[in-house]
Amino acid sequence: MSSWISRTTSSHNAQLITTAVVSGVIVGSAILGFQKARRMYKVAELKESIPEVGGDHHAARLTEFGAASSAFAPSKEDERSVTLASRARQGDYDDGLILEQLARNRVFLKDEGLEKLRAAFIIVVGCGGVGSHATAALARSGVSKLRLIDFDQVTLSSLNRHAVATLADVGTPKVHCIRRRLEQITPWTHFECRNELFSEDTAELQLAPMNGQTPDFVIDAIDNIDSKVALLNYCAKNKLPVISSMGAGCKSDPTKLFIGDISNSTDDPLSKSTRRRLRALGVKEGINVVYSTERPGLGKAELLPLPEEEFGKGSVGELGVLPDFRVRILPVLGTMPAIFGLAVANHVILETTGYPHEYLPSKSRDKMYDGILGSLQGAEERLARHIGEDAQGMKIPLTQDDVGYLVEEVYHSRSIISGLATRLCLVRWNKPGNDFIDRRTPGQKNSLLQMKELVCMTKEEAAKHEKEILKGDKSAEDLYDKKIIDEVALKMKEEEKYERFR
Repeated sequence: MSSWISRTTSSHNAQLITTAVVSGVIVGSAILGFQKARRMYKVAELKESIPEVGGDHHAARLTEFGAASSAFAPSKEDERSVTLASRARQGDYDDGLILEQLARNRVFLKDEGLEKLRAAFIIVVGCGGVGSHATAALARSGVSKLRLIDFDQVTLSSLNRHAVATLADVGTPKVHCIRRRLEQITPWTHFECRNELFSEDTAELQLAPMNGQTPDFVIDAIDNIDSKVALLNYCAKNKLPVISSMGAGCKSDPTKLFIGDISNSTDDPLSKSTRRRLRALGVKEGINVVYSTERPGLGKAELLPLPEEEFGKGSVGELGVLPDFRVRILPVLGTMPAIFGLAVANHVILETTGYPHEYLPSKSRDKMYDGILGSLQGAEERLARHIGEDAQGMKIPLTQDDVGYLVEEVYHSRSIISGLATRLCLVRWNKPGNDFIDRRTPGQKNSLLQMKELVCMTKEEAAKHEKEILKGDKSAEDLYDKKIIDEVALKMKEEEKYERFR
């Protein structure tokens, strides 16, 4: 070791390098030490600048959601409303006054119906444009127990569609904004506010009973697909009555609004994604939704693409407030969320009170799906015999629900070839290999057919496709033009994306 040091120090270049390294370490240490000392000095200076709480200085009280109370000091009316609401919830409010305020509802729903409504416990998940109008309508109609769930705060842009928010509420949680404003209208209502994000992991706790009472109804007014699917799936699996609002964005025609089963909701991207995800989880129907059949058109509002400079910043998902939440401004006409929210509240009132109501009946297409499934079974057996296999007893790994999903959600009940909507069936797009039969189970033969391999055609088109491609020597490129081939590829890619939710 000593000989290495002597050789190193005897070299002029080595001496220079050693000197530079030592100097760098000393300078770096000095800089870091100076920065640390400067930070300590700044912290000490800041602490000294904070006055002691005493006769000359009083600490400002914070609001219930952590803001300085001096930012928007409550008015005398606000203070009186808070006091009145606190007393009313404890029973110190004349019931005759409540019945007088609800007189119009009372003569409409009768005493029995109004009593059911007043005793109901409703949960509203999502307190923006749709949820705020639904909540306000329910409280004004007599619902006395409301749990509000939303993670977000009121913004300036919220004021074009929010039912009760004012400028003074900007920056405050939406759940507390609604409670504070509605307490001035129906002070006897019990509000339970949860300033939280709804998710699959928290569903059981957030939808739990209130004081032993199971929710009479759940309202879904969420605009995030993951949270919406988690909520609807939980309600369906746990038999909680629920109604969901589909997208009000880019809609403007109130005459196109419908209430019906989710299996029939159309012409809405949010509804389509929700249906597909729920079908993958085994929920295909039984959930009422409010949706609009209005279609995009020339001159109508649309969701603009994200600017290229935003993509250049990296992962687009990181631009959102939370993962999976939209990062673009959704065009919304302020009246439409209100119409959706009031339609939701109207449905809850009618269902809760047992008031007679009828909506447009849903079309049952189960027989059609059974026919398509049987036709597909026959096609697979013919292919098996074509390659010399005994097709007797062969099964295909698809169900009636799978057929309905492909026909309705992927191909919109139209042939991929001609766009016709009659005499439909499903058929393989590409010729299978000779190993498309699974024989691993003794005494049983199963087709290895996958949903992403199927396309929708008319029966006549499928017969030609089977003869010339599946059994013949032609390829899809020989039989169809590029537009059809590209569209099929897009559909299969789309289905492959949704397959991960199964």
